[in-house]
Amino acid sequence: MGIYDFKVKAQDGSEVSLSDYQGKVLLIVNTATGCGFTPQYNDLQTLYAEHQKDGLEILDFPCNQFGEQAPGEDDEIHSFCTRRYQITFPQFSKIDVNGENAIPLYKWLTDNTKFAGFEKLNPAGIALGQVLKRIDKNYMNTSSIKWNFTKFLIDREGNIVERFEPTTSMKKVAEKVKAIL
Repeated sequence: MGIYDFKVKAQDGSEVSLSDYQGKVLLIVNTATGCGFTPQYNDLQTLYAEHQKDGLEILDFPCNQFGEQAPGEDDEIHSFCTRRYQITFPQFSKIDVNGENAIPLYKWLTDNTKFAGFEKLNPAGIALGQVLKRIDKNYMNTSSIKWNFTKFLIDREGNIVERFEPTTSMKKVAEKVKAIL
């Protein structure tokens, strides 16, 4: 099974086949509207505005599994993101990324990547690591999504190129995206 075999639910409730994105570079991200990483929407939108014409698509999947930081219905989340951050990239219906209710796409993404670790000099990474250690002492050794704004970079052939944890600088993410475009 590959990425183009999955179907996901759009923000408006319609079904979208990821085969619609064949030949594009994808950045898949689980997001939240009330998270300390939410300002990354600015960087994501800038990246999208600069490179959509080159074949980049950012696929935004709101998720409420981490600190309940994505409350609200799909239309409320979408309204917030378009009003506050002027996002223009596709936003999908709120999902689970971990556990028994995780959508198949995210099960595939986590089954085929490893936790990349948090950037050691990043204060948010240090704090997040301490929080996760209290919840699960073994968190470093599992491939589950650890927090909001974890990103997966997919090349034009549908291969996972890299997984970025939320503490990875958006500059590094942008550089990797540009390198494979």
